[in-house]
Amino acid sequence: MKKLEVPIWEKANLTLEESAVYFGIGINKLRSMTNSEDCKYVLWVGNRRLIKRKAFEEYISKSYSV
Repeated sequence: MKKLEVPIWEKANLTLEESAVYFGIGINKLRSMTNSEDCKYVLWVGNRRLIKRKAFEEYISKSYSV
C-alpha cells in the first residue's frame, strides 16, 4: 500500500518540526509558546503536541513579535 504524502501547506495540524520549517520559528520557541494550557493553537494527541496551522497563522499575523 502506497503512503500518501500531504503537502505541508495543506495539513490542518503540523508537528513541531514541520511548524519550525513552515513558520521559520525554532522548535524550542514553539515548545515554550505552546506550554500554556489555554493556548488556542495547540492540539494535544496523548503526549504529542500539534500546531493548528490556520489558528497559528492568524496568531502570527496579529503579533508584533514572538
